[in-house]
Amino acid sequence: MKIGEKILEYADEMLETLAGLIAIPSVCGRPEEGMPYGKPSAEALQYILEKARGMGFSVVNVGNYAGHAEYGQGEEIAAVLAHVDVVPPGRGWDTDPFALARQGDLLFGRGMADDKGAAVVALYCLKALKDQQVIGKRRLRVIFGAGEEVGMDDLEQYFAKEPLPDLAFTPDAEYGICNREKGILQARLSCAASGGFLRSFSAGSVVNAVPERAVAELGCTDEEAGQLQSALPSGGPASFSLEKQEGGWALVCKGVAAHAMCPEEGVNAAAYLLDFLCRHIAPERLGRLPVFLHKKIGTAFDGAALGIAQADKPSGPLTLNLGTVQIRDGQAAAQIDIRFPVTSQGEAIIQAITEQAEQEGVLFSVGNYNPPLYLPEESRLISVLQEAYAAVMGERPSLYATGGGTYARAVKGRGVAFGPVFPDEPDRRMHNSNEHIDWKRFLLHAQICLEAMYRMLTQG
Repeated sequence: MKIGEKILEYADEMLETLAGLIAIPSVCGRPEEGMPYGKPSAEALQYILEKARGMGFSVVNVGNYAGHAEYGQGEEIAAVLAHVDVVPPGRGWDTDPFALARQGDLLFGRGMADDKGAAVVALYCLKALKDQQVIGKRRLRVIFGAGEEVGMDDLEQYFAKEPLPDLAFTPDAEYGICNREKGILQARLSCAASGGFLRSFSAGSVVNAVPERAVAELGCTDEEAGQLQSALPSGGPASFSLEKQEGGWALVCKGVAAHAMCPEEGVNAAAYLLDFLCRHIAPERLGRLPVFLHKKIGTAFDGAALGIAQADKPSGPLTLNLGTVQIRDGQAAAQIDIRFPVTSQGEAIIQAITEQAEQEGVLFSVGNYNPPLYLPEESRLISVLQEAYAAVMGERPSLYATGGGTYARAVKGRGVAFGPVFPDEPDRRMHNSNEHIDWKRFLLHAQICLEAMYRMLTQG
């Protein structure tokens, strides 16, 4: 029997643990004392660390930012990096997003694919190695983060207290091996709101997702509302409705959610609603920010209107996502998420946007900046992971690039993203409604994960 097949003995236990973890609505929120991402995120971290403690592992919790379970001895450290926080559930679920639901081989729940399922699998792989009394050449940790979806400063805080691993992977992407991650720039655009016609505008809750719904409250007459109603498009990627409400009208746009790393797979409700308003309402009635967003971003996702469109051979084109727009009480603000090529310089992009925003009276401020990741193909870690994949799947995995941002960046050139989703699988709807995994396919990932952790623990 291959070592990877041992994980199948823990299938029922993994499901039970996963159900408990999914039930915790660990969306990062306002900080509380001792809980930097709010209570639900801290509860999820404590839940999985207590499971690890009950298995007999050495456990450390670094201020509810992140923690680890450890097995083995040695000077070097190998690690698997996963996270237990999730994005907000959003709308459109057919089941309770915070209750594990099963339909045949499909398991539904927020975090099932990103990244609670992989976190639970990694913990039980550690348990399988311990139960088999495998003697290794280094320590092996499973590190659980509690703030990955809100900028990944959780591991920055963790590694301020704990040493960096010598080699690591994060099961938070697709197979084969992602050795190239685009740079990530998340920033805020803001200015005073004009009031009057555009009373409020609301779209999105997180910067790293395409907003599926946007609402503009309008202070317009019934006659103006009738003109807008006549102008509403009857077809196209987004749908619109105009609704009468107390003191005015609400214009609603519905799009399609998607991850910010692939905004082309969604329909940005905020962008399409701004586009409609700017085509039919005079600029001075909307205010500086809506006009700037329409002029310099529009409904595109390539950054061309800002003059930052670019691409390279290793990782592909730059993408830009308008993640949130909030206008009310005299203030207007938006958040954008840019994924730029691995050979590019983020500083030049920042400068270009800053200059254009200043010209339009808009303040541009960087909230999160992660340089690109590029790990050479000949590295020892790549070889280890290729061997592990081949042991289960019978072939070596390919290398690829992504626009996603994973924990691999946090270990400073010592890690990559590796699994858990297979490239031929249907959309698992991460960051979308009805997020799910195929349990049979996921058990293949579990076997690969155990093979990889075994090799990282034992090979010289």
